[in-house]
Amino acid sequence: MPTESMSPSLGTGAIYRQRLRRHPSVQHLRAAAQARLPGFAFDSGDGGAGVDRGIVRNNTALDAMTLVPRYGEVTELPPADTVLFGQAQSLPIGIAPMGSPGVIWPGADRIMATAAQRAGVPFCLSTVSGITIEEAARLAPENLWVQMYRFPNNDHAIGFDMVARARAAGARALILTMDVPVRTTRPREVTAGIASPFHFTPRMVAQALRHPSYVRAFLREGIPRFASLMQYAPPGAGINEMARFAQREFTGTFNWTEVARYRDQWAGPLVLKGILHPADAEKAVALGVDAIQVSNHGGRQIEGLPATIEQLPDLVAAVNGRARVLFDSGVRGGLDVVRALSLGADFVFAGKAFLWSLGALGESGPAHALDLFADEIRSTMGQLGVTRLEQLRDCTKGRSQSV
Repeated sequence: MPTESMSPSLGTGAIYRQRLRRHPSVQHLRAAAQARLPGFAFDSGDGGAGVDRGIVRNNTALDAMTLVPRYGEVTELPPADTVLFGQAQSLPIGIAPMGSPGVIWPGADRIMATAAQRAGVPFCLSTVSGITIEEAARLAPENLWVQMYRFPNNDHAIGFDMVARARAAGARALILTMDVPVRTTRPREVTAGIASPFHFTPRMVAQALRHPSYVRAFLREGIPRFASLMQYAPPGAGINEMARFAQREFTGTFNWTEVARYRDQWAGPLVLKGILHPADAEKAVALGVDAIQVSNHGGRQIEGLPATIEQLPDLVAAVNGRARVLFDSGVRGGLDVVRALSLGADFVFAGKAFLWSLGALGESGPAHALDLFADEIRSTMGQLGVTRLEQLRDCTKGRSQSV
C-alpha cells in the first residue's frame, strides 16, 4: 500500500498537472460536470431532499470552521500516516457508498473501484450498485467495503447471504446504513424525470443527445441495474421487475437486535453509518461495532438534520476511543477532510465529489479527484504546520469548532 506520498492515484505527474489547469478543485469538477452531463444525470447526483437546505447546511457549517496554524518546526510537506482497521491507507479519504451512480455516469462503480484500488483507499460498494460484490472484489481486492441496507423478509435471508458473499469475496469491512428508515422524495430527481425503475423519457433522450460522451458511455454500459440483487429476484426478472423486487424487499432501518445479529454474522470490521446522536453511538459501541460513521446521508434523505461537522465533537466524546469515528456529508476537498480530522474523526469519506469527477472527466475523473484530495490535504497540513494527522487536533484548541 503506497504511503510515501499523498498523490497516489492514476493522474500523477504531467497528466495530473495538465488536468489541474482546467480542474484545480472539486468545485471546478462540479461546474464541469453540470456543463458536460445531461440535466437529469447531474440532478440525480447533485440534489438532495427538499430544496437542498441539508446540503447547504453541511457546506455552510464546514466553511465556518477555522483552524489555527502552529508554525516554526515543519521543513517539508507531510506524508500520509493513516492506518484504519490495521490496514495502511494512502489517504485519510475514501469513496463513500452511492446508490445507482451509473445514472450519473454509466459504468461509475467499475471506474471508482479501479481508481480506489490503484490509489490504495477504500471503495464502498452500495447494495444498489451497478456491479456485483464479486466483480467489485476483482477490481478492488485490497480495498473493498460492502454497504448493506435492511432486507428483513424471510428472517434476513438476503442480507445474511450478502454478508456471506462479502466474506467470501474478501471485503475489508461491512457497513450497515441506519439513516434510511423510510423512502423520501428528492424534488430535483422528480422534476428531472428520474424514477424507479430507471427509463428514458423523451425529454431525457433529448437531453442525452446533446451530450455525446454520455451517450457513448451509456451505449457501452446499458441501463443501470441492481447487480448484486439480481440473483435473489425471480428468474428472468427485467429492469421493472428488479425495481419492484428491491422496493418490496428493502424496507426500514436496522433495529439494535438486528445490528447484534449482523455483528455475530460478520467477524471483520463492522461500521454503522448514519449515526448523529451520542446515545446511538453508545449503543453501537456496546454491541461491539468497530466504527460509527457520522453522516446525514449528504442531506439527501431529510433536510432538517444538523450538519455532521456540528455533531462530530459530541460523537467523538461519546465513543471515547472505544471505536473508530468515520465522517461524511458535505466533503468537497482536502480542507474539509482536515477539518473533520481536526475534530476527532479517524477517517473521512466523500461521495458527490467523485460523481462530479465522473461527469467532468469520465473514466479519468475519480483518479483526478483523489489527486486533488491528496494535494489539498498535504498542502493544508503543511500550511497549518503539522506533520502527522493526530497533530491536527491541536489546531482547534481554543477556537469555535462549528457554526
